[in-house]
Amino acid sequence: MEHDEPATMTVDGEKNPASATRRDAPLARTALGTYRGVAGERSDIWRGIRYAEAPVGDLRWRRAVPLTPNGSPDATVDARTFGAVNPQEPNPAVRLGPDVVMDEDCLFLNVWTPPGASARAGSGDGLPVMVWLHGGAYVLGSGSQPFYEGSNLASAGDVVVVTLNYRLGLHGFADLSSIDPRFESNVGLSDVLAALGWLRDHIAGFGGDPRRVTVFGESAGAGLVTALLAMPAAEGLFGRAIAQSSPVTSMYGTERAARVAGLLLESLGVDAGDPARAVEAIEKLDGARCSALTSDLFSRVPTDWPGTIAFAPVVDGDLLPEYPLDVYRAGRALPVPLIIGTNRDEANLFKYMKSPLMPITTEEIERMFASMAAEYPDVVLPERAQVLSAYSGLKPKVTGLGVARDVAFRMPTLWLADAHAHRAPTYVYRYDWCPRMFRLLGLGAAHATEVPYVWGNLGATPRDITFLLGGRKHGEAVSQRMIRRWTDFAHGRRPDAGDDWPTYDSGHRPVLRIDARDRVVANLDGDLWEAWGEEPLSFR
Repeated sequence: MEHDEPATMTVDGEKNPASATRRDAPLARTALGTYRGVAGERSDIWRGIRYAEAPVGDLRWRRAVPLTPNGSPDATVDARTFGAVNPQEPNPAVRLGPDVVMDEDCLFLNVWTPPGASARAGSGDGLPVMVWLHGGAYVLGSGSQPFYEGSNLASAGDVVVVTLNYRLGLHGFADLSSIDPRFESNVGLSDVLAALGWLRDHIAGFGGDPRRVTVFGESAGAGLVTALLAMPAAEGLFGRAIAQSSPVTSMYGTERAARVAGLLLESLGVDAGDPARAVEAIEKLDGARCSALTSDLFSRVPTDWPGTIAFAPVVDGDLLPEYPLDVYRAGRALPVPLIIGTNRDEANLFKYMKSPLMPITTEEIERMFASMAAEYPDVVLPERAQVLSAYSGLKPKVTGLGVARDVAFRMPTLWLADAHAHRAPTYVYRYDWCPRMFRLLGLGAAHATEVPYVWGNLGATPRDITFLLGGRKHGEAVSQRMIRRWTDFAHGRRPDAGDDWPTYDSGHRPVLRIDARDRVVANLDGDLWEAWGEEPLSFR
């Protein structure tokens, strides 16, 4: 969004160069040097801050290596430009921003603070820090996407906002250790841990309080959030968490990871029985070829095995020792307060985009359950009639969308929340709001539609049609309430926004229904509990 008038805003929160007045560039002093940022209209901004060693050369397919001070702490580091993002195939639904650079050297983070926060660093009143983990099915996205411009959230919530890049697809979530042990598992997950470690050590220089860190994310980013809560290595790195549409159970064991590694070798025309040649072929891959192979496997795996995805964190017995949901149900997850929820019409986005990720036809859903029964004969699946009882009276296509939504997102979220509520304060929501235009398009409250409301970035993309048929006033009110709830929670307050949002263990499984008018509904998902049962299902 650009304008010709002087002293106006660009979409990234900076003043127009024609502005007659400008604040001095903000400085953040750390043990790694002094970072020079940009003074925006509503926030101070630092971009492209390296948080780990470049994952190239001998560090490809290896876990992130933390930075160590190796220069003068008095050196000034320019932090005005976004860093490179992990190589990925272009996707019109995932705008990475203008002038984006793709490179395997992509471990960078970005910081937004209320104006002048870094100048007050060391005064003892550091602000809460909110660390965003972007979505994109573990194969797409970055921390520099326009939707995640943090000026509005930082300013309105009086918080420090951080976004980051982590390795994706073949670079970050392909466990190739079955080919050769030099390839380490969960390297993308290790990137997130490295970033949180960097923030623990250095965010105070930006005016943030490292003792008050909230991790929040959506879709794959929320999957990382719920995985972190089940990881001993993450203990002490954050104190609160928010998970928006987490694919909680889309994490697999080493056997399934080895199957994907085998498909990779097949694509390369390499015999799995020749490890030396396999390693040589993998190490010769450049970033562009990796992103193309990622895209191919991303489409192939859910087509061949409905309900599964090619790339995700792997339960390796090491960094991710156990299946997260097992950890929650055993009462051993980190005792961190949690907001967790899903959108009413999650699956509609995948139908609209013709994505292979979710089984939404009757045939695909039947194949999914048949595959589960064959692969996991010890798992007791709910009766088909019992499951369908929650969707009685609906057309087959609508039923398929409902089943896909609930097996992938809603029920895993509820199973997790029901368990974690005994461990720490847990708040559950369902996002129902959608403008008229989205209803007309058949999207409804689809997957990811809540994201711009959380960030206060309505209309952040060119030719945005969201409010073409009206609804902006209600939409802005929804956004203001979500920002208040999310940031109040980061401050350590209840996320009530003026009403009473009880924790999930208060007797009747209360859920906040977010819409034009929010309201708490007791046992909102009672029909789903009866249909799917208390015993979690997962694709392992």
